[in-house]
Amino acid sequence: MNGKHVVSVIRALRLTNFSQSKVAAGSSTVRHYASPPKRFYKKTSVLSGDSGYEVVLDHRKLKTPKGAPFVVRSEPLAIAVATEFDAQKQNIERSRMHLSALCFTAIDNPNHLSKLDMVNYLLNFIGTDTVLFQYDDEKDLQDLQVNEWDPVIAWFNQRYGTNLQKTMNITPPQVSEQDKINVAKHLSSYSLETLHGFIFAVDTLKSIVLACAVIEQMLTVEKAVALARLEEEYQLKFWGRVEWAHDLSQQELQARLAAAVLFVHLNCSENLVKQKLIL
Repeated sequence: MNGKHVVSVIRALRLTNFSQSKVAAGSSTVRHYASPPKRFYKKTSVLSGDSGYEVVLDHRKLKTPKGAPFVVRSEPLAIAVATEFDAQKQNIERSRMHLSALCFTAIDNPNHLSKLDMVNYLLNFIGTDTVLFQYDDEKDLQDLQVNEWDPVIAWFNQRYGTNLQKTMNITPPQVSEQDKINVAKHLSSYSLETLHGFIFAVDTLKSIVLACAVIEQMLTVEKAVALARLEEEYQLKFWGRVEWAHDLSQQELQARLAAAVLFVHLNCSENLVKQKLIL
C-alpha cells in the first residue's frame, strides 16, 4: 500500500468518525417503554364447569399467555385470581399480579417441566440454602444467625427426618442422599401445579428451609422474609438504609412469598366457596 493510499484511508476514517460524533451529539437518546394494557372489563366473576373453575371478565373467559383456557380445580384459587383482576384500576399491572402469573405458569408450563424436574430443581437448592451458610468472623452477626436461623434448621430436620448441617465458610454443606430422598418424598406428594408455588417461594427466599417453614405455617410471611434478609439488614445498620429502595424491596418479597404460599394452600384446598342465597 503506497503512501497516498494510506493517507486517503486515514482521512476517510477521520471523516467517518467526525460525522458519527456529530450525529451522536446532535441527537438525544429517547427510551420508549411499553405502556401497561388498559383495563377493558367492568366486572369479574367465576364460572364453574365440568373441568374446573374459570375466571370471566365481563363476558370473556380469561385465557393464558399461550391462549389456553384459564381453568383451575380450586374454587378459592379462581376467586383469588378474579379478585386480583378486579383490583386493577385504569391499567392492568401484571407485575403485581403474582397469583395470576403463578396460575398462568402452572397451566402453560412454558418450560415443559415434569414433576421429577421440579423436585430435582428444589433439591439442588439445599446445597446453596441461605440459612446453611453462616459466618464466625463477626460475633454479632453469628449470634444473630444462631438465634434466628438455627431453630428453623432444627425444625426442618425434625419435620422431614433430615440431618442438614450448616457450614461456617464458603464450602457447601454436605447433603446426604438420604436427606434428599426424605425431602423428595414430601415434595412428590404435591401435584405438578402446586410445585410451581414451591419453586416461586424458594426463588423468592433463596432458601428451601425457609420456604417449607412458611408453607407449613411454622413462620409467617413477614418473618420468613426478615430471616431471608437477615445479613442485609445487619449490614444496613452500619452502611445506612435507603428507605424507599429497601422498603420497596422488602414489600415486593413479601407480596411474592404471600402469593406463593396462598397458591400452594389453595391448590391443596378441597373446600368450596358457595354463594349464599338471599330469600
